[in-house]
Amino acid sequence: QNYANRHLPPPPLHRAAFFSSPIPSVMDEQSGMFNVQQTIGCVLCCKCGVPMPPNVANMCVNCLRSEVDITEGLQKSIQIFYCPECSCYLQPPKTWIKAQWESKELLTFCVKRLKNLNKVKLKNAEFVWTEPHSKRIKVKLTVQAEVLNGAVLEQSYPVEYTVRDNLCESCSRFQANPDQWVASVQLRQHVSHRRTFFYLEQLILRHDAASRAIRIQQVDQGIDFFFGNKSHANSFVEFLRKVVPIEYRQDQQLVSHDVKSSLYNYKYTYSVKICPVCREDLVCLPSKVASGLGNLGPLVVCTKVSDNIMLLDPRTLRCAFLDARQYWRSGFRSALTSRQLVKYFVFDVETPVSEATVGGQKYALSYVQIARESDIGKMFYVQTHLGHILKPGDQALGYDIYGANVNDDEMEKYRLSVKNGLPEAILIKKCYEEQRERKKKKARSWKTKRLPMEMDDSRGRVDPEKTDKEYEEFLRDLEENPELRFNISLYKNKDYEASETASMIDDGEGAPSVPIEELLAELDLSEEEGEDDDDDEEDMAE
Repeated sequence: QNYANRHLPPPPLHRAAFFSSPIPSVMDEQSGMFNVQQTIGCVLCCKCGVPMPPNVANMCVNCLRSEVDITEGLQKSIQIFYCPECSCYLQPPKTWIKAQWESKELLTFCVKRLKNLNKVKLKNAEFVWTEPHSKRIKVKLTVQAEVLNGAVLEQSYPVEYTVRDNLCESCSRFQANPDQWVASVQLRQHVSHRRTFFYLEQLILRHDAASRAIRIQQVDQGIDFFFGNKSHANSFVEFLRKVVPIEYRQDQQLVSHDVKSSLYNYKYTYSVKICPVCREDLVCLPSKVASGLGNLGPLVVCTKVSDNIMLLDPRTLRCAFLDARQYWRSGFRSALTSRQLVKYFVFDVETPVSEATVGGQKYALSYVQIARESDIGKMFYVQTHLGHILKPGDQALGYDIYGANVNDDEMEKYRLSVKNGLPEAILIKKCYEEQRERKKKKARSWKTKRLPMEMDDSRGRVDPEKTDKEYEEFLRDLEENPELRFNISLYKNKDYEASETASMIDDGEGAPSVPIEELLAELDLSEEEGEDDDDDEEDMAE
């Protein structure tokens, strides 16, 4: 009757019976009117007669799957090649992709290896658990496709990947001859210490930059990295350019030549030189460089070295940044280095004149009265940028310009041009030697990782005692400077006893340390497996 009143034709009758539940009416409290709730009707499957929601094919899901298989023609099994040495998978024809077990990268690699997958629409992909040593990888795929009369059918099916061990080109070359490398990076810094290399080593570990290195060798004044591919060496040099100011040159040597195929085999060498100016060095800028930086200094202190060099004037708190290109254009060197620091006693500290925050570090300009440890009777009244941390009775490390024999032409020119002469001393940092002596035998609550390096004494003798002493100084710098350890991963030390914490607190104001919030827990799979084995043995015993 409703259709007749609206002058509309009645709906067509389907050959299958149509069932619907009675339509209830609900009273709307706000409008006071009855609202009719819509219900979904049911039809009978044309194959099995089971009630179901209506669809275009007029068949239930089970009957539709029995009639049509959308996975027909899709690969159900495939063979992949895996390099056990470098944990890489072969992407034909010659590309090796690094992926961990059941990782997102491995799942993407497995899906891309399948052919004819463009015939259906991929909805989901997930791993099915298998034993790691079974050499089988199972992936469950869910796909959609249009079937009879435009009906959309979704179906899941497993794909089994058979893993075959096969060494990649670089690993096979290394297995045949470990010294058979293609490209080497010779990293050098012509200074009297290795503090820069210790910091650079932690950056390499943090970013996993040397993961493709075949061999790492420590030599005098540097480190050598050997790679099995030229592109890996190029990537490593690009990483070095982003973290330290360097300049490099590339050389190549012909190894072999095939006349018939015109193939040439070369060995490539990258000679990388790091800027010799290090953190805490005193620099006397050349006149051209100082004028280009707004008449800075010229006596400045290097406070930070990253992809650029940060220079601070300790008497005005002005700073400037030099990138690698600007530095190598002038090529100045440090007048005094951290090896020439002298200990001073602080007797008086005046109220700071001005304060400034440069590169995340706070500085305060103040006048202090100091004396050298070796000559207490001689007092100096100098300016310093450490007025915010120094107080009477402290010790500080600085450069003794009054008694130092400086062999620097720029500083000699500056001394002759200044009417009042050079300052007697320039303080660099606060000294915590007395506080460290109390905790000398106590282990640190944190530790760092090291690169697996070999020692090479053929091109210069490496003194292990000197290296250990410089590494201890590097660890102290990490404790004193939070900005220095910002890009470094520090791990909890398992040998550290928690009972020592109370004794450290009782010492009062001591040397700075690394907060426990900055430490990472080192993952040790061997211990976890051992605990699981112990649990299994206990269960079996019960």
